[in-house]
Amino acid sequence: MNYYEPLTYVVPPEEDGAMLKTILRDRMQLSRKLLSRLKLTPEGITVSGERRYTSSRVKAGDVVEIRMAEEESEDILPQELPLHILHEDRHLLIVNKPAGMIVHPTHGHYVNTLANAVVYHWLARGEKIRFRPVHRLDQETSGVLCIAKNPYAHQHISEQMQAGGVEKSYLAVVRGRVERDAGTIDAPIDRDPESPHVRIVTPGGYRSVTHYETIERFGTEASLVRLRLETGRTHQIRVHMKDIGHPLVGDSMYGTGEDRIDGENGSVKTVGGVSLGRQALHAFMLAFAHPLDRHPVSFEAPLPADMSGLLDRLRQRLCE
Repeated sequence: MNYYEPLTYVVPPEEDGAMLKTILRDRMQLSRKLLSRLKLTPEGITVSGERRYTSSRVKAGDVVEIRMAEEESEDILPQELPLHILHEDRHLLIVNKPAGMIVHPTHGHYVNTLANAVVYHWLARGEKIRFRPVHRLDQETSGVLCIAKNPYAHQHISEQMQAGGVEKSYLAVVRGRVERDAGTIDAPIDRDPESPHVRIVTPGGYRSVTHYETIERFGTEASLVRLRLETGRTHQIRVHMKDIGHPLVGDSMYGTGEDRIDGENGSVKTVGGVSLGRQALHAFMLAFAHPLDRHPVSFEAPLPADMSGLLDRLRQRLCE
């Protein structure tokens, strides 16, 4: 059996005589699920090179190591595709996902996904790793996406997300002039009973909170806003911005149905004379505590060319 590089903890003098279980849970912060899994893994838990029961006690200077068995996504076809890597270490892969790319293969979409590209990247380096995205981005949303390279990393970042310790910030171009400089949208979201793939704001829905800040206004046509998610519901930003009367430019599901604003003869058909062909939403920043040392890390993805071009055109129109 092959293993990922072990995680190590050296027992300090003040923890001499502590139970191994305490070290694993409180110091190495293993979840019950992962701990149970490691107990069944040969060489999964060792103390100074020897397998030990978790009920045994350790002494100062002991080296506690955990080893996770290598895994791979056998159901994902490796495919050589462009991959914009922002950061990679033995625990994490941070990528800048392009608009139009699905994160994980689904029925009818078995290739040309981010998973296909990532699995190819790892296999080309001789690494067998299971594809574990910590979160998702809609197909037409671009930006920062975090992929855990082992169960330990996935567990820690998932727990941070559940506790509200992960900061996710987005940039969006929305229709109309957002008058408030900043605000919070606290409106519950759930599935539309008439269209289950669509989400709506409804009193009986799940608590959903989005904070926004208006960065730039382009007359009455559009506004650039920065958004921070306090909760992470499906389509949350798109649903919330529609709810306050400012749907995202190019959003075919939650928008006004117009692909453009400002067309010929002054009719309302295009935004800035540019049609994106997708919702103008970009996940530009992701921040959390690294699972290895708990130090804060932050990753940013530059604004893609289509959204940058839209903003340039809107600014130009203000000067015309």
